Amino acid sequence: MSTTYHFYEPRAGHGLPHDPFNAIVGPRPIGWISSHSKAGLLNLAPYSFFNAFNYVPPIVGFASIGWKDSVRNIEETGEFCWNLATRPLAEQMNQTCAAVPADTDEFALAGLVPAASNMVGVPRVAESPVSFECRLSQLIQLQRADGEQVPTWLVLGEVVGVHIARALLKDGVYDTAAAEPILRGGGPADYFTIGHEQLFRMFRPK
Repeated sequence: MSTTYHFYEPRAGHGLPHDPFNAIVGPRPIGWISSHSKAGLLNLAPYSFFNAFNYVPPIVGFASIGWKDSVRNIEETGEFCWNLATRPLAEQMNQTCAAVPADTDEFALAGLVPAASNMVGVPRVAESPVSFECRLSQLIQLQRADGEQVPTWLVLGEVVGVHIARALLKDGVYDTAAAEPILRGGGPADYFTIGHEQLFRMFRPK
């Protein structure tokens, strides 16, 4: 039985009720990014295009579609924090993606507590069980294959400090599922979480 495919060229449109790209490349970790302006105004915002890109040194990155407050703040200060968005924090995370004026403190908006970092001046989310303190390493405007620039900026940061709730360390090994991370799927409102029932192990061939 042969498989049939829906094919489309993105430049010409996908011809579907909703763009499938985000759903196919998913679920994705959420870039819950805290930053502050040079004047000290706090910002906290989630980005669905986020991931880790390097081990040594550890580097994480997120893409902002449009020059948003987070990007401007990070360009000004050279610092940011990534905070793990978990199932118990899902509603607060969602509140921080509201379109509000630049001088709005999303920590206060979502009822979250800013906690002092150790290595950077930007606060982390106290309620989050894991946070990365980051220093900006690269800020890159994306472009098409033909070199035409698009209004999306990739922010890459070196992780210079890591906070992990001790309850998530089982015999010294981080328990991913116990943290109840939430992950962005496709569609306008789809999220996923993971549990120990989804765990399977494969070791690299020798």
